[in-house]
Amino acid sequence: MPKNILNRAHSPQLTKHRNIAVAGVAALGTAALAFSAAPSNADTVTTGAPAATAQVAATGTVLKNVKGTVTDQLAAKNIKLDTLAAQKKAADAAVAKKAAVDAAVKKAAQERAVTAAAGRSTQRLQMEPVAAKTYANNLDGWIRQSLDIMKAKGIPGSYNGLHRNIMRESSGNPSAINNWDINAVNGIPSKGLLQVIPPTFQAYHVPGTSWNIYDPVANITAAANYAAHRYGSIDNVNSAY
Repeated sequence: MPKNILNRAHSPQLTKHRNIAVAGVAALGTAALAFSAAPSNADTVTTGAPAATAQVAATGTVLKNVKGTVTDQLAAKNIKLDTLAAQKKAADAAVAKKAAVDAAVKKAAQERAVTAAAGRSTQRLQMEPVAAKTYANNLDGWIRQSLDIMKAKGIPGSYNGLHRNIMRESSGNPSAINNWDINAVNGIPSKGLLQVIPPTFQAYHVPGTSWNIYDPVANITAAANYAAHRYGSIDNVNSAY
């Protein structure tokens, strides 16, 4: 049949063309695969030893960066610790300074309080009248009062020395007067407890006592003052003087 003849007549040629076409497609596929498998310049991958070197280099960089980061962190921590230490030192110094100031203020206040208290005490003593010492209005009282005045003025003498001479001169009579001795003849009779003549009384009168020659205390202190200048003390007088 013609259809069969045609098939048989063209069969070798068709087979050849088909083989060529298949070979071409295979070649194109291979080329495409080769092209797509070929790396570009930007994405070149190196295999073998060079790849290991790159990895080591990359690892070194990472370690270096980690080391730098840790060092920076430690440095920052040290700075922070130094700052805290400085702040604590400043705070301690401020506390110590405040304590010193407070102590000084407290001491000054205490000193002012003591001074004020002493001032008040002195003021009270000045305001409160000191009770005057009283003496009996008799020979014992006159001698004791005279001794206190003599002590204040630095005039020597004892109770016994005064009493002995008073009893010899006037027997303890403050109004006694001698109208018969040489002094009386001369118009300056001896007067008082210790028989003092007016010129001697006036010359040795003790400030603070009466100017009346018959006043017992004034008479005793003037006579004791005269005896101290002439004999060293009224205690050294045992006769008319």
